[in-house]
Amino acid sequence: MSCLVTVGGFYGDEGKGKIIAYLAKKDNPAVAVRGGVGPNAGHTFTFEGKEYKVRMLPSAVLNPTTRLLVGAGVLVNPQVLLDEIVKFHADDRTFVDSQCGIIEQTHIDRDIGEDYLKNKVGTTGTGTGPANADRALRKLKLARDIPELSLYMEDVSNSVNYALHNNERVIVEGTQGTYLSLFHGGYPYVTSSDVTASGICSQIGIGPKRVDEVLVVFKAYVTRVGGGPLENELSEEEARKRGWIEHGSVTGRQRRAAPFDIELAKKAIRLNSATQLAVTKLDVIFPQSAGLHEYTKLPEDAKKFIENIEGETGLKVTLIGTGREVYDVIDRRSS
Repeated sequence: MSCLVTVGGFYGDEGKGKIIAYLAKKDNPAVAVRGGVGPNAGHTFTFEGKEYKVRMLPSAVLNPTTRLLVGAGVLVNPQVLLDEIVKFHADDRTFVDSQCGIIEQTHIDRDIGEDYLKNKVGTTGTGTGPANADRALRKLKLARDIPELSLYMEDVSNSVNYALHNNERVIVEGTQGTYLSLFHGGYPYVTSSDVTASGICSQIGIGPKRVDEVLVVFKAYVTRVGGGPLENELSEEEARKRGWIEHGSVTGRQRRAAPFDIELAKKAIRLNSATQLAVTKLDVIFPQSAGLHEYTKLPEDAKKFIENIEGETGLKVTLIGTGREVYDVIDRRSS
């Protein structure tokens, strides 16, 4: 496959960063391009015992030969981006579309200061919603207006399509999750853009016929932060007992938790035209799975869990996360 689009199947926090980091190491893509909303989405992964977080760059940052692109539909906080470029020594391989929208301090102030956004919707306070509102009003600054970003300007759509034309491997990274989509999520408890596979492709500038595979990532249980309904939500006490207590990588807010929802999964698969699935954090549900790399060695209850998902959805779970490390993955793509 030359073009793989990866998106979240629930409410974000599914472990997309770990999966992208693994694929970047394993498959050595020429290009990784990030779509999505902006720095309100943080992707976290652990490599050789060290935890990494990115909010602007693609999660393929640990592969030094992969070009890191940010699509035109993504909002950019220049300081966050520049800090990550320095942190990951990515100065010579990071490129931002000149039409990316720019988040300014006024957007952050509005995001934090508006009671509706902060307390009802439960936004991250990173300024993305107000910035996208200004973009819709056609008064938002773009990356081409910011001198500090001038060295990183590129026509990302042209670059990605050129790579695909030359049969280079491209990973497209989505952010948030299907049910935070502005159009397909539980409005108003959503993000400020479409984050399904179609939306992500639009944001980076590739047409649907350019896509070879769509990988939808699920976690072995469901979590979400902020407001909005969560079917079969567990009490904090029960979530803690099960070891499902987590915190958001951007805000640090505690995530609410619920068991895996097969009906939500089926709808996400339809909305994204998924061709394959990933399931992360299987080791949290089935501790005996921790650190395993072979499907045959999984305990029977863990196998039944995966097989039930496959039977209900009709799709293969090609990647299974069994731990925090990037390489804690069962890779079933060739089996």
